[in-house]
Amino acid sequence: MLLHGVLRALPPFCLDRPSREVITLSVTAENPEQQSEPPAKNRRGPAFLHSVAPGIFYPAFIIIVLACATAALFADGTAEVLNDVQAGVVDKFGWYYVLVVAAFVLFCLWMGLSRMGDVPLGKDGEKPEFSLMAWFAMLFAAGMGIGLVFWGAAEPLTFFTNPKPGVEGSSGDLAQAAMSQVFLHWGFHAWSIYTVVGLALAYSIHRKGRPVSIRWALEPLFGEKRVRGAVGNIIDTVAVVGMVFGVATSLGLGVQQVSAGLVHIGVFKNPSNLLLVGLIVVIMGLAIISAVSGVDKGIKILSNTNLVMAGIFMVAVLVLGETFFILREFVQNLGGYFGSVVSMSFDTSAFSGKDGQAWQSSWTTFYWGWWISWAPLVGIFIARISRGRTVREFIAGVLLVPTLVSFMWFAVLGGQAIFRQMTDKSLVGPDG
Repeated sequence: MLLHGVLRALPPFCLDRPSREVITLSVTAENPEQQSEPPAKNRRGPAFLHSVAPGIFYPAFIIIVLACATAALFADGTAEVLNDVQAGVVDKFGWYYVLVVAAFVLFCLWMGLSRMGDVPLGKDGEKPEFSLMAWFAMLFAAGMGIGLVFWGAAEPLTFFTNPKPGVEGSSGDLAQAAMSQVFLHWGFHAWSIYTVVGLALAYSIHRKGRPVSIRWALEPLFGEKRVRGAVGNIIDTVAVVGMVFGVATSLGLGVQQVSAGLVHIGVFKNPSNLLLVGLIVVIMGLAIISAVSGVDKGIKILSNTNLVMAGIFMVAVLVLGETFFILREFVQNLGGYFGSVVSMSFDTSAFSGKDGQAWQSSWTTFYWGWWISWAPLVGIFIARISRGRTVREFIAGVLLVPTLVSFMWFAVLGGQAIFRQMTDKSLVGPDG
C-alpha cells in the first residue's frame, strides 16, 4: 500500500495512466498501441505496477538507486568527484547558466507584453479552475517553501558579513549589496525559469490537449513522432532524475533546519542521524498524503495553510522587530536591486580570480542549477493549476506575485538579522 501511494505521488509522466486523484486531466497512454490494455485478470505482477510507464520509471529508478548506493558506500570518493564536477561545470559553463537565465527573464517579458499574452491556456472562454487567492497560494508554496525559511535570515546575513569577492564599502554599502544579491537569487530570475517551463507545458496540455508530460514542451523542437517515442522517454527520464535530486537538496536543507530548531528549544540534545532520518520519513509521508489526496484537496489546503502560517510569522517579525527600519530598507532594497539588476544578471565573477569563481560556484551558479532541476516538477504543477488563465495572467502571476512576496520575506527576516549584526554584532562573531 505504501509503494502504491508513492507511485501515485510520482510526477505524472512516470505513469502510463495518471490517477484522476493526482491529475484531474484525463490522459491516454503515450503510444497509440498502448491504449488498448489487457484485462486485469490477464496481467502479471503487482497491480500497482500496471500504471508505470516502463520506458521512464525503470531507467530513472535504476539511475537514482545506483547514485544513492554509490554515495552511501563511497561517501568520501563520491563527494570528491561531485566537487570536481561542480568546479568543472562552473569553470567551463558558469557563463552559460548566467546567460540562459537572463534570456529567460527577457523572454517572459516579451511574451507577457506581446499579443501572445491574450492567448488563453485552455478553450476559448474557459474560466480558471481555481480562485485567484488559491492560485497564488499554490504558486508560492510550489516553488521555494523550504528554501525561503532556511535562507530567510541566513543568506542576507552571510552576504553582509562575508561579502562577495570584489564587493567593498561601508556597512551600509555591504548591506545594500547583500540584499540586492539575495533578490537576484530569489526573484525574477528564479521564477522566470519556472515560468518558461510551466508556460510551455500549460500551452501543450490545456491548449493543444497533450498529455501531462515534460516531453510535450519540446514537441516543436523534436516533432510529435520522436516525442512519443524513445526521445520523449529520455527527456522524461532526465527530468525525473534531475527533479529527484533537486527535491533531495531542498529536503536536506529543511530537515537540517527543523532538527536545529528542535535541538535549540531542548526537545532533543543533538541533531543525530536518527532524528534526521525520522524527520525525512515524516515529511515524505505528509507529502505523499497531500499528493494522493489531489490538487483540489490536500495540496490546495496545504498550500493555503502554508501561506497563512508564513504570513503570520513574517508579520510577527515585522511588528515585534525593527518595524520602521525594515520598511525603510525594503523600499531602499527595491531601488538598489532594480538599479543594479542588469549588471548583476550578467555577472560571472570573471575579474575576481579563484575566490570569485568559488563564490559563484557556491551561490549564483548553484542556485540557477537548483532552480533548473526543480523546473520540470514545478512547471508541471503550475501548468496543471493554471487552466483557463491567459498567457499574460500566467506570466504576471507566476513571475510577479511570488517574486514580490519573496522580496518582502527577505526584507523582513534579512533586514532584521542585518540590523542586529550592525548594531551589536550578536549574530555572527569576528570569526564568522
